[in-house]
Amino acid sequence: MPSKQVFASQDNAVYTTSTGAPVAEPYAAQRVGVHGGLLIQDFHHIDLLAHFDRERIPERVVHAKGAGAHGYFEVTHDITDLSSASIFSKVGNKARATARFSTVGGESGSPDTARDPRGFAIKIKTDEGNLDWVFNNTPVFFIRDPAKFPHFIHTQKRDPQTHLKDADMFWDYLSLNPESIHQVMTLFSDRGHPDGYHNMHGYSGHTYKFVNKEGKFHYVQIHFRKDGGAKSLTEQEAGRIAGENPDYGIQSLFEAIEEGNYPSWTVHVQTMTPEQAEKFRYNILDLTKVWPHKEFPLRPFGKLVLNENPQNYFAEIEQAAFSPSHTVPGIEASADPVLQSRLFSYPDTHRHRLGVNYNQLPVNAPVAPVANFQRAGAMTFISQGARPNYQSSLVPLKYKPKSYENVKHEIWLGHANTDLSFVTELDFEQPRALWLKVFNDTDRDHLVHNIVVHLKNAKSKEVKTRTLSYFATVDQTLSDRIATGIGLAPGVPPLKVAPASAAIRFQAFATA
Repeated sequence: MPSKQVFASQDNAVYTTSTGAPVAEPYAAQRVGVHGGLLIQDFHHIDLLAHFDRERIPERVVHAKGAGAHGYFEVTHDITDLSSASIFSKVGNKARATARFSTVGGESGSPDTARDPRGFAIKIKTDEGNLDWVFNNTPVFFIRDPAKFPHFIHTQKRDPQTHLKDADMFWDYLSLNPESIHQVMTLFSDRGHPDGYHNMHGYSGHTYKFVNKEGKFHYVQIHFRKDGGAKSLTEQEAGRIAGENPDYGIQSLFEAIEEGNYPSWTVHVQTMTPEQAEKFRYNILDLTKVWPHKEFPLRPFGKLVLNENPQNYFAEIEQAAFSPSHTVPGIEASADPVLQSRLFSYPDTHRHRLGVNYNQLPVNAPVAPVANFQRAGAMTFISQGARPNYQSSLVPLKYKPKSYENVKHEIWLGHANTDLSFVTELDFEQPRALWLKVFNDTDRDHLVHNIVVHLKNAKSKEVKTRTLSYFATVDQTLSDRIATGIGLAPGVPPLKVAPASAAIRFQAFATA
């Protein structure tokens, strides 16, 4: 059934070729007589087929399946003490926003209810340029070493021989990289099945920096808290819906907006000074850790409202290109190595998927004026006219420096170093607290059940046993309950890991 917008936008358009020439019959093709061959002169037919052959572009290598909508971001509380970003300069400031939500590992036709993290990407078009927040629905992730990302993603997708999802390679990778445990326990809890894309929270995961006009900066984490609370599905509900309506998330988001039930989120920030960061028990650049709310409370500063469905999914959602490198003065990336890696990887995949001029597409084009020395390339829409394509004294551009110096933030001095983190007892403290203190009995029952349902599909006893050690390092009871569920003997010992004291502490001003 077409949406209300379709019926409201009937414009009595006349059918034409791609060049605008009217065509009397779209189904007809020119041929010799009644039974003869087709004619190459039939531009309408040839052009129709040629365009059809090229309709598809590469799907995203991750986050291929998704839904999206438009709306606005509004500043609700003053945070000018934290950031000099123009959008935050006044309470009540509004900017147009586009959001895209997604699963991570599945293809574009996979079920929306799969047990998988969810992407939570927001593009805010400010007067200083686009601000993209490319977040997830979980506050932590599986890795903290960026070179592990392709390896990890390969294990979440299909086996290269069988082309099937494979529980052995899934658990083999995770149990060999135990820093993943916090995200795994979050994923296999009921949080792993959000009830639609519009009923979940969003988290930066990474640490960012807010910098004020005096050059003072804070490390920050951003939280989008769903108004009315997040909702989840049980394993059984998610499985049933996956079979009955694999596009449940796309449909429920679209229909909520169509019916005027606009999803909204309150946006909060957690802040930490460099001095606090050096004293914090965990490394703030570690994507597998959270900042306790009691120590670093949430401070509200904005609202995201989605009140407009796309008119064309491909143009406005599939072509939407988000990147953490798309930022504005007053908001900066930290030295989190996974975040630093994403600063390159995201624009690079957009150039592959959409072309070098992806930021000229309407859904991505900033409302702020663009003036630079980038020219030409496929599908150039914004040419910048006759302006010189080099730094010219004849027609010079103006240059606006930042109100603060980067050197005031962090000083890094050292030799080139091949860096790889190692696992310590510190990596199991927060997952243990999740199991013992945050989860109630029902949560614990569901976590065990959900892990058992997945892990029992692994064929390798070695992988199963190592995975039990992985969970035993969190809590022996957790491991024993899983062992019983998959038909193995309980009592598998925990992994041997370094003591917490061996963990590398964060330093805001560091030498190597």
